[in-house]
Parts: sequence; C-alpha cells; structure tokens
Amino acid sequence: MSDFVIGALLHFQGPGGIYGPSCQAVTELAVAEMNASGGILSRPVRAEFLDAGQPLPVLRRQVARTLTAGSIHALTGWHTSAVRNALVPLVQRRVPYVYPAAYEGAETRPGLYVTGEIPSAQLFPAISRLRAELGVRSWYVVGDDYAWPRRTFQVLSTQVASLGVQFAGARFLNEQGASGAQLGGVMHDIEASGADGVLMLMVGQNAVRFNRAFARQGLDERIVRLSTLMEENMLMGSGAGSTANLYSTGGWFRSLATGEALDLIGRYTAHHGVHAPAVGAAAEACYEGIFALRTIVERAGSAAVAATDRSVDGVVYEGPRGPMRFHGNHAEHRLYIARAEGFDFDLIGEL
Repeated sequence: MSDFVIGALLHFQGPGGIYGPSCQAVTELAVAEMNASGGILSRPVRAEFLDAGQPLPVLRRQVARTLTAGSIHALTGWHTSAVRNALVPLVQRRVPYVYPAAYEGAETRPGLYVTGEIPSAQLFPAISRLRAELGVRSWYVVGDDYAWPRRTFQVLSTQVASLGVQFAGARFLNEQGASGAQLGGVMHDIEASGADGVLMLMVGQNAVRFNRAFARQGLDERIVRLSTLMEENMLMGSGAGSTANLYSTGGWFRSLATGEALDLIGRYTAHHGVHAPAVGAAAEACYEGIFALRTIVERAGSAAVAATDRSVDGVVYEGPRGPMRFHGNHAEHRLYIARAEGFDFDLIGEL
C-alpha cells in the first residue's frame, strides 16, 4: 500500500530557523504515533520536509513540482503567513492544507484549515489583562514587515480604544532581520513614545535580537513586552538576562500542567531523549496540525478537498492543548498568558 505523504513546511533557515529542529523532531514523533495506530485512511504516513525559509520563488517551484507529480497528499507545518499566502494559490483545491501557526485571521479559502491563534481570541484578552493587572495603557508595536504583523496591527487598531489602551507608535522591520542601527533607532522611538508596553509581532531570531537590544538599553526593567510567538527556544536564544517583564500569550507552553500537555512531553522525551530541542509553541503547533489533518481526512473518508471542505465544520479531537473544535475552517481551543522566568514560562492563567 502506498504511503500517505504529508508535506511538512518548516523553516530551517532565516529568522524562523530557530524553530526548525524542534518542529522536525515533533513531526517525526507525530508520524510515528500515527503509523502505530493505523496511519491515515489505513495507509502508512510519511513526512516530506520542505524548507519554508528558502526564497519564496524557489519554494513555490518546489511545491508546484510535488503537486504536479502527485507526490504529496496534504500540507501542514509551522511557517509564516508570507509562505502561506505564496502557496495557497498553488495548493487550493488540490490537497488539504492545515495551517497551525498563529496568524492575522479571516482566512476562508477552500481547502485551508486553521488551528492557530487569531488576534481577537489571543491578543484582545491579553492586552486587557495587562492593563487591569499592570496598568499598561500605552503600547508601541514592533513587527516584522509582512502580512501577519501588519494585518494584526490593523485588526487591533480598530478595537484598541474599546480595550482602554492606545498605540503610541509602530515600526515594521525587515523580515530577514533589522540591522543594529535600525534596532537602535527603534529603541530610541520606544523610549521617546512614553509607552508602558511593547507588542512584539516578530518571528524567531528577529525577536531574539530585539530582546537582547531591548535589555542592553535597560528598557526591560521598566517597559512590559508582550509576544504572541515567544517560546522556550527563543528564551534560550535571548538569554535569561534579556527576558525581564516579558509576557507571551498562546495555546501552548511547555510548563502547562494539564494531562494532555504532560503526556506529549513524556512521549516526546521517550522518543527523542532528554536532550532533544524544547517543544515550544511552534513545535506543538506542528503536532496539532498533523493530528487535525488526520481527523479531518478520516472524517471525510478521503483526502479530496471537496470532501474535506464538506466535513470539517464540527470536527472535534483531543490534542496536547486539550479539546479542539472546528467552527467552519477554524479550530477553537484554550488560550493562556504567561510570564518569562529565565528559560521557561510561569503561567499566569487562562484567557
């Protein structure tokens, strides 16, 4: 019987490359677990890893070749909205595509199923909570310069007054990494704005470099930072001295003490050993993406997009984040806010 091949789009270079090793490791675990329990549609599962960090024209050609050859049967994996937007026109209606990363929202294209966080569920309550508990009423937004940060900022801008806060300014930096001079200018602008908090809409190594520069400027002691992508590998990259007053919000943290979360960490450690890369939010999202894909395809009885589109609404499964339920093509799940403590997160509570 031929394999059911999942194209796993992961960043192995560029700012998101910091997520690559843990995303690959957890994908390997998910595939092994699926094969131990019957695969997908009774077919063995195999992952084909595709580097989402390579130049987009090169990636588009690679994905187009695999689709034309019929050598992959579905797509998933953690990658940026820039990659998703470049690939959807190629993938649409050809194979099911589960996108598990936090993103800007409002994605309704056929064949695309979203398990990641969106601003209304993730950032609105986190900003409200930090206003109530820490008095953060003025935010400066620093983001990478592509669809997710810019669209997230636009969405927040329409609602910010109702949250009892304001934006003091915004800067969007080269997605491939701002220069030291640019970061110095951003630090000056943040300080001059009088903002109480910085909303970081930055990927991987870009956020690591920002954290280090922020701490060198001494801003970490008096200005709160809030991130939607900050995870444990990024904390280690930033260094414990660069994470004071740093908060993150999302559906997964390694320090979650739920049964589902502890089970995943236990299985991951048993499979890869104690020295494997930390299962941060991006890696856990890859695990969710694969099991969401399996659940959707199994319910449809086919990997044909027409069938998965008809059946996705109402799909429910239990993942490491707990219960996942699809409303239309979007999955809803629990969300949390946490504070960085050295190289880990201390959970403050559920949003």
